Amino acid sequence: MVGLKPNKGNLLIAEPALTGDVSFNRSVVLLAEHNDQGSVGFILNKPLDYDISDLIAEIHVPFQVFNGGPVEQDNLYFIHKVPHLIENSVEISDGIYWGGNFDTTVELINNKTITSKDIRFFLGYSGWASLQLDQELLSKSWIVLPNQYEASIIEKSTNAFWREKMMELGGDYVLWSNAPENPSLN
Repeated sequence: MVGLKPNKGNLLIAEPALTGDVSFNRSVVLLAEHNDQGSVGFILNKPLDYDISDLIAEIHVPFQVFNGGPVEQDNLYFIHKVPHLIENSVEISDGIYWGGNFDTTVELINNKTITSKDIRFFLGYSGWASLQLDQELLSKSWIVLPNQYEASIIEKSTNAFWREKMMELGGDYVLWSNAPENPSLN
């Protein structure tokens, strides 16, 4: 399982060695695109301290917003599992979609047709130039895993997600799952 080549829909699990990386320390990233031009993903387990109604005045339902990554953090992105409701969505894989008609999305959220189990919002995204992710994989910065959760990844726990993945990997990773986030504070 460990050592997969990255593809759309895979998960990137930050290696414990990334502890000094402010953006990706203990991150679980969903790859939304991976091709010869580069890669795009969204960090799934970094909630921010505000919700969508703080950012978009037209939305009256308090959905949590997540830090999607260090690129374009002033832009809002979303993934969802309701392409039959949101036109112009792009399939990532296994029933997970990226973007679509935002006006329709706002309306569907406000009338409660879409719930927080259907959609996740991000400020920014994680991006890699052509071959950059491949280099980071060679330097053992990431572990590539299949997305065993498929579309239910949207509902997946946020705070403990990285720790859960370390426990599943077993071996030395179990030790890291219980280590403090900043070992120098130990």
